[in-house]
Amino acid sequence: MTHFRKILIANRGEIARRIMRTARAMAYRTVAVYSDADRDMPYVGEADQAVPIGPAPATESYLSVERILAAARRSGAEAIHPGYGFLAENAVFAEACATADLVFIGPPAAAIRLMGNKASAKCRMREAGVPCVPGYDGADQGDETLAAEAAAIGFPVMVKAAAGGGGKGMRRVGDAARLMDALRGARAEAEKAFGSGELILEKEIDGPRHIEIQVFADQDGNTVHLGERDCSIQRRHQKVIEEAPSPALGAALRAAMGAAAVAAARAIGYVGAGTIEFLLASDGQFYFLEMNTRLQVEHAVTEMTTGIDLVEWQLRVAAGEVLPKRQEEIASHGHAIEARLYAEDPEANFLPQAGRLVAWEPPAGAGIRVDDGVASGLTISPHYDPMLAKIIAHGETRELARRRIIAALEETVALGIATNRRFLIGCLSHPAFAAGAVDTGFVDRHLPGSDRAVPDGRLIALAAAVFDHRSAEHSDGVAPGWRSLRSLAGPMLLKSGETKFAVEIARESTGRRRVVGQGGARSVEIVAIAGSRIRFLCDGLAETAQFARDGDVLHLSLGEATAAFEDVLLAGSAAAAGASGNAAVAPMTGTVSLVRVRPGDCVRKGQCLVILEAMKMEHEIVAPRDGTVAAVLVSQGEQVPTRKPLVELAPEAAA
Repeated sequence: MTHFRKILIANRGEIARRIMRTARAMAYRTVAVYSDADRDMPYVGEADQAVPIGPAPATESYLSVERILAAARRSGAEAIHPGYGFLAENAVFAEACATADLVFIGPPAAAIRLMGNKASAKCRMREAGVPCVPGYDGADQGDETLAAEAAAIGFPVMVKAAAGGGGKGMRRVGDAARLMDALRGARAEAEKAFGSGELILEKEIDGPRHIEIQVFADQDGNTVHLGERDCSIQRRHQKVIEEAPSPALGAALRAAMGAAAVAAARAIGYVGAGTIEFLLASDGQFYFLEMNTRLQVEHAVTEMTTGIDLVEWQLRVAAGEVLPKRQEEIASHGHAIEARLYAEDPEANFLPQAGRLVAWEPPAGAGIRVDDGVASGLTISPHYDPMLAKIIAHGETRELARRRIIAALEETVALGIATNRRFLIGCLSHPAFAAGAVDTGFVDRHLPGSDRAVPDGRLIALAAAVFDHRSAEHSDGVAPGWRSLRSLAGPMLLKSGETKFAVEIARESTGRRRVVGQGGARSVEIVAIAGSRIRFLCDGLAETAQFARDGDVLHLSLGEATAAFEDVLLAGSAAAAGASGNAAVAPMTGTVSLVRVRPGDCVRKGQCLVILEAMKMEHEIVAPRDGTVAAVLVSQGEQVPTRKPLVELAPEAAA
């Protein structure tokens, strides 16, 4: 038996919190490491101890073997859990832990090194009798050899980096004319990402599913599998939705793939948690793809269906214990689906997003689990993976799990930064997904990209009502220098993204507003505001939306729709007043319909100075403070641009 009491987690975010949760339950003390960018992240404060390890760039912090080992020495940790990503599949790091007399909670370095190279991994798998995708993984990397091998395989072929994964260094080549460009591009990308330009070629399997088998082995040679996960929903060759069990596997195929995965793990003397990944062709044939020698991001769906804590098993195996269960004792119950919530913009080719997460409230409810690493007010760093959280749902049937995860995503509050929440709901709601008809081409076929979503009429009307509600409650502090005619009817110009929405709003009765815009008239009543939730009536239908304010910007979420709004008139007037307390400035381009003051007039704060007509609406431009009119800079009928000074007040000292 190997004894350790304190575990350093060489990772960050949600996986660090996940490991801590089990470690605490097993009475281990935990040590977090953090870069300068992660100082305020939740996992740092939740650990028993935390050690700074350097600047934000991962190469100078989380990927630095020396800094991680120094943190272990400083904290007195006897074991290191690498999580996933960063150093989790780094054989040099595993060896360095052993040299430093630290328990590495992962597989032997030899297994990591062998399976970290696709060429050597496929060779060993063929020797073990595990079926592999037809292709070429030889030592001769010359262009002529690769071209000849590609022709022998038959197009289309996949060009892949032998080292690494995650879609980097991968190209699909449809014909010989495009091969050379693909080889050059894949080599360059692989060298940059993995430090090796070695390539392999594989026959493209038409319309496959991506099926992975969770394996586990202890130091005594006992090896089991815990069933499969279907990870076919991918974008840019990276998984976004996973489920267990796969709707495509029957009992016989499940047994065959499980046996192949166990054989693969035994063939390399594996210890700990690992995943054997396969491509499942439409004809039922399956082929070895690669092995991940670590815990997987999607391990939660296996935990939900088997009731087994995989991190607990990792810690037990690392301590020298035998596996808690034999193969015949492992069973699957119900169905689980996981969705990865990313800070990314699906309408911009899933471009990662960085910025302030104004509001974060994870969902809860029957069968729902959330693994997250963020909190309201945190800044999402551009230096790391943009995943915010994993939303997992379990149900007795696949359909119940699917409905639960859609509802959970609709209830998730993630405001202030673009996310893939709407995209995930679209995938999960698609009839093909509901029918279980998925493969790795699902996203490209069914959700190939769309124009940026325009807020619907309900969201626009609600935004207008919220702005007006705020103006009514805080009329002295929200928009100095501006006051609308909203006691009867007034204009509002909302902006969401690059789109502007002109609306007119009237207070019909206490708490009720009539909002007229491009989509017609709507009656909106704000019933209650509690925390980040707004209960409202829209044309008699009661609903609940999530909201958050960030300065002058209002973030709203209703169902799958999320949008950020700004009251252009209010913001323009406030900014203008803030820029100069001596002038009333046009908040937008318009025509002066009436001038109500002359030089020398004494005016009070909020008194109407000029009426400006714009977008068929009239706007009162009011005095930003008490004072004396020094000059009227416009005349009736004059066209004025945005931020044009209209009336100037004498300096306060001379008033």
